[in-house]
Amino acid sequence: MLRLLLRPLAVACLLLAGLAAAVAAAPQLVPPFAADGQGLAPAQLSLLVGGSTRLAARALDEGGAPLPGQRISFTLVAPVYSELGEALTDSSGRASLSYRPSAAPGRHVVIAQIPGATASSARLVYQVRVHERGWLWILLFGLAGGLGLFLFGMDLMSASLQRSAGRRLRAVLGALTRNRLLGLAVGAFVTVLIQSSSATTVLLVSFVQAGLISFAQSLGVILGADIGTTVTAQLIAFRLTHYALLMIALGFGLRTLGRRAAWRHTGEVLLGAGLLFFGMHVMAEAMAPLREHRLFLAVLRTLEHPMAGIMVGTLLTALIHSSAAFLGLIIVLAQQGLISLEAGIPLMFGANIGTCVTAYLASLQAGRAAKRVAFAHTAFKVLGVLLVVGWIPAFADLVRSISPQPSAAEAAAGLGPDVPRQIANAHSVFNVGLALLFLPFTGLCARALTRLLPDQPEQLPERLRARHLEPSVLNTPALALSLAKVEILSLGGLVMHMTEAVIDPLCGRRLEVLETLDEEEHRVDALDEQITAYLLEIGRRNLSPEQTEEVYLMLHVTKLFELSSDVIDRELRPLARHKLETGLAFSPVGEEQVCAYHLKVVKQLARALDAFRESSLTKAENMTRKQAKYVALEESYRRAHFERVRHEVTDAVASSGIHIAVMDALRKLNSHSTDIARAMLTRYRAEGYPAGPAVERRD
Repeated sequence: MLRLLLRPLAVACLLLAGLAAAVAAAPQLVPPFAADGQGLAPAQLSLLVGGSTRLAARALDEGGAPLPGQRISFTLVAPVYSELGEALTDSSGRASLSYRPSAAPGRHVVIAQIPGATASSARLVYQVRVHERGWLWILLFGLAGGLGLFLFGMDLMSASLQRSAGRRLRAVLGALTRNRLLGLAVGAFVTVLIQSSSATTVLLVSFVQAGLISFAQSLGVILGADIGTTVTAQLIAFRLTHYALLMIALGFGLRTLGRRAAWRHTGEVLLGAGLLFFGMHVMAEAMAPLREHRLFLAVLRTLEHPMAGIMVGTLLTALIHSSAAFLGLIIVLAQQGLISLEAGIPLMFGANIGTCVTAYLASLQAGRAAKRVAFAHTAFKVLGVLLVVGWIPAFADLVRSISPQPSAAEAAAGLGPDVPRQIANAHSVFNVGLALLFLPFTGLCARALTRLLPDQPEQLPERLRARHLEPSVLNTPALALSLAKVEILSLGGLVMHMTEAVIDPLCGRRLEVLETLDEEEHRVDALDEQITAYLLEIGRRNLSPEQTEEVYLMLHVTKLFELSSDVIDRELRPLARHKLETGLAFSPVGEEQVCAYHLKVVKQLARALDAFRESSLTKAENMTRKQAKYVALEESYRRAHFERVRHEVTDAVASSGIHIAVMDALRKLNSHSTDIARAMLTRYRAEGYPAGPAVERRD
């Protein structure tokens, strides 16, 4: 009985063993190999509608040797079923078939199989992406449009947050940056609110230049600003694209219907966030075809080389002026399964360096304080990247250990839905670690950068430089005040020349005079700056009450001369240009009155210069008495012009607007000159000198 039972069992075992041997000995299909030995996966095929591609495979026996003469069948299974044909392998075991799709664009699935073979190793599945013609333009338009929506949304959100909280930001920065840790926290908080580390840096530059905080104190805020940028990346990594349209709808509703400013600002923030995430969705949809594009995937593989990734990240971030936007692009690539964490980390490093480029370029024309802040920001980033770039695999393992874990299949592929979150976490770990590393050494860094970029006096061109302001005599206030007075008189002489010259293009035809006036205005502004700084430096010395009043008077006179030049440059010069370019003319009587009143203005300015030069109260009082006559004269000229317009004198009507504006500007010049006399009278009377025509005081 036992023998009868064992016989069928033995037969079954022999059959199973034979079947296993047959399966093991069955031929197999593998992807072909390129000349460089790199395998080309069947899923990486793409072509245009109307184009063709070759589907290739190699047949190997159980030992891995080529199988020549083996038939391989090719069958289209999607989007429709169709037998494409068969091909025989050559001596290397390779067979291929030209595939020209006739179906609509989309994903086509083709199976290559050894006829009669049942093992899964005996067939290959090809996923061929068929594109419409012009698909590359469609991709670029989608990518550019999505990036535009992303940047616009970020700008809208940032502007709304700044409007709602911006008034308090400067107070917060100014009050809490005395402590390193508080400065770090404030920098992060402010950057989260305004969504821009560059904007935070600009605020710091203004504070350092104004002397509200020291350069060393600003370094903690810079490091905090770098932490603040990580919050944006973390938000982007969340999959909120499905809620983008809802956020846009709610934001638009609040922005349009909100009665309170707070509701409208909230609506703009929601609208900006919705546009940001919808822009990411548009970019993701646009880049979907690239998942099967061989050339693009080959380029992405090169980005795993650290230096290539850093250079690309730096360049693209500098071009779009937003590290957040480029990080969003990296995260979109990761969501599409196009880059691994090892490729995303160098790109993220480049984004961190690239965000410094804008601030650095902006500081090139600024002072030393701005250059130090921008250089410190760049130095922190570059040094941090140099410290980590050689340890990218270990850094990636650290990030994976603190991030959500992918499935086994995703881990084996190195790609998965958790890669975007890992890239955002890598950005956070890098910037937080950088801040904690450099924060204890901000004082040392500040001293090193100050030595590297020491304070230097601004070098002005010779034609703009004051000639009489000698710094070496500042400790002798009496002498310094005398030199300042000489320079102020030089400034007044320049304004006098501008006042005399402006009548030529107003009542004449010499357009070239306007260019000379523009050059002289630049010189007046430069001298005003230098004289004011020199007088303020004198004011810091130990002065007598009389010298203090003298400094104040000189500051006032300098400003009045500068205001007079502004009237000429911003009002009279544009009026003269407009009159010459349009061919308008004053009426003969109107032009005569303009010239007559201009002559009075020139004389009054000359009197102001003489009174200031001689410290003459008599001339100052004489000016104030004449001012009443000039006001009455200007009023009479204005009435006469009104009568000409009322009686429709042709030239008077056509040039009426210019005529009135010119007279207003000349009246301002007259008033500024008289204000110099009034300032002198106020100062000297305060010192006890009586008014009267016989009273003179000379320095």
